[in-house]
Amino acid sequence: MTESKSPRRRSLLKGAAVAAGAMSAPMVSMAQTTSLRFQSTWPAKDIFHEYAQDFAKKVNDMAGNRLKIEVLPAGSVVPAFQLLDAVAKGTLDGGHGVVAYWYGKNSALALWGSGPGYGMDANMVLAWHNYGGGKALIEEIYKSLNLDVVSYLYGPMPTQPLGWFKKPVARVEDMKGLKFRTVGLAVDVFTDMGTAVNPLPGGEIVPALDRGLIDAAEFNNASSDRVLGFPDVAKNCMLQSFHQSGEQFEILFNKGKLAALPAELKSIIDYAVQASSADMSWKAIQRNSQDYIELKKAGIKFYKTPDAILRAQLASWDKTVAKKAAENPMFQKVLDSQKAFAERAGQWQNDYTVDFKMAYNHYFGSKAKKS
Repeated sequence: MTESKSPRRRSLLKGAAVAAGAMSAPMVSMAQTTSLRFQSTWPAKDIFHEYAQDFAKKVNDMAGNRLKIEVLPAGSVVPAFQLLDAVAKGTLDGGHGVVAYWYGKNSALALWGSGPGYGMDANMVLAWHNYGGGKALIEEIYKSLNLDVVSYLYGPMPTQPLGWFKKPVARVEDMKGLKFRTVGLAVDVFTDMGTAVNPLPGGEIVPALDRGLIDAAEFNNASSDRVLGFPDVAKNCMLQSFHQSGEQFEILFNKGKLAALPAELKSIIDYAVQASSADMSWKAIQRNSQDYIELKKAGIKFYKTPDAILRAQLASWDKTVAKKAAENPMFQKVLDSQKAFAERAGQWQNDYTVDFKMAYNHYFGSKAKKS
């Protein structure tokens, strides 16, 4: 028997291997998990809060046990409209909302979402943000406000309805005197049209409609409107509007908390935002179209917003932005950037895009051949 195969030798080698394993294994299992506490600006039952959770799940799944984002619904830590300040101060590590909610801090922020967007839909506004200079501008605004946050915009929203009404509106004059809920720059646009605007957060709209504190309100989409209870307090919904035809979501991080993460986790967050943007837009088509049918089954009457009201929105927008630009140089700066991109990208979009409504009517319209 050689020395290398002696029982004592084998025992020593086995012990060394076990010791080596004991030293290496804990380096993996003992890796600390960084936990980040987020809050959304949405009620827990809203599909928007679901979108926020979808983003967190993508990050958590890709990061393994190295990073975990927990998303709380609106009001869990701070009221919805206080989210930005809470993230900047570190009360929360991050959040999920929309840029229009911070309109009161700098009017230029409303240009990310409030229409008209100069002929751009929500996805085109995101293109401007990511490749046309918008991202640098929003960073400049937050820096000027001493807000230590990092902003990621994603998730192009479908065109939002004019809103829910106790009585449908047929003329521009019907908007005058209405107590109406909206947010962002749309507050000024509808005010110019003669409505009495109340910028309530999402969770407070239906109770206000129910109690008669407001006569009409817009929120966002068929899925959100249905689950939040709009059909219980109003039976008429006016479809199509320019007031928020290009809006998107915002994911906020406390700048210090994000900076402390290693580069690979920052990359995971960046790519999770992009993946969530696509996933959200697909889910919105699926869920909104289903809920639109359910609302019709429930007896809700849908009307197309008259062109006269849409043209009045554009006219009021022109007056509103002229006033805001005169008051706020940053407003003008964002406006110029957005318009330059919209003129180029809009021409391409309009020239290249086929009329999908023609194809839809060919197959499903009233004159379509029934198979």
